[in-house]
Amino acid sequence: MLTVCSRTHPGSVRAANEDVALWDPDVGLMAVADGMGGHNAGEIASRMAVDAVQAFLRQTAAGGDEITWPFGLDPALSFSANRLRTAVKLANMRIHRAAEEHAGYTGMGTTIVAALVEDARVTYTGVGDSRIYVCRRDELVQLTADDSWIVLLQKESGLAPSAFVRHPMRHVLTSVIGARAEVTVKVQDLVLVDGETLVLCSDGLHGALPDYLIAATLRAEPDLDRACSTLVDTAVKSDGSDNVTILLARHHAN
Repeated sequence: MLTVCSRTHPGSVRAANEDVALWDPDVGLMAVADGMGGHNAGEIASRMAVDAVQAFLRQTAAGGDEITWPFGLDPALSFSANRLRTAVKLANMRIHRAAEEHAGYTGMGTTIVAALVEDARVTYTGVGDSRIYVCRRDELVQLTADDSWIVLLQKESGLAPSAFVRHPMRHVLTSVIGARAEVTVKVQDLVLVDGETLVLCSDGLHGALPDYLIAATLRAEPDLDRACSTLVDTAVKSDGSDNVTILLARHHAN
């Protein structure tokens, strides 16, 4: 069983909120997307991505031979992982096509993190710099890897993340949904134990709050609804220059 809650806030600077959070208990889908682009294109991209992922997962929930796999099946992946991989690739295709067909949408894109939950098993993926964490034994563990230049520079240099806090390319992403005709989607699995909490969030939250503070808040506030509000409010007060979104999901074995 899962207890799920989410919060989103436009921040203290931006008038529009281009983040989207979704929890669909019918198919066990949770997602957070952070859109980007001129005018209202970022808001459109994030909504399109979440809607496309949800639609495919709903269509394929029952399984069966009638499912169409437009990007093929990966035999190394489970059925759930193939569904999630295909759903995200479909979202990428639709957003990329929309950007090509409408001048006002040129350059639009979105990050996305998404997870399919079936009992204790979680199948998850991420593109961009929104993140999925798991909080276990009071420790916050990042599950997804940011698609960013900073991550590449860290790997090449071997330096700690703190060395790049003021780097001019710290906000440059190497992959987002909709930017190119094809996108690499890495899907992984996790088995939750009783009491562990999934954290899905946009960079407006993890960019404003260090991991230890997120973990400390979850440890101090067992009520997920209040934890959501506290984390979003703290992020807005700490920075507030970006939209802030979080989705928390706690697994209960019984």
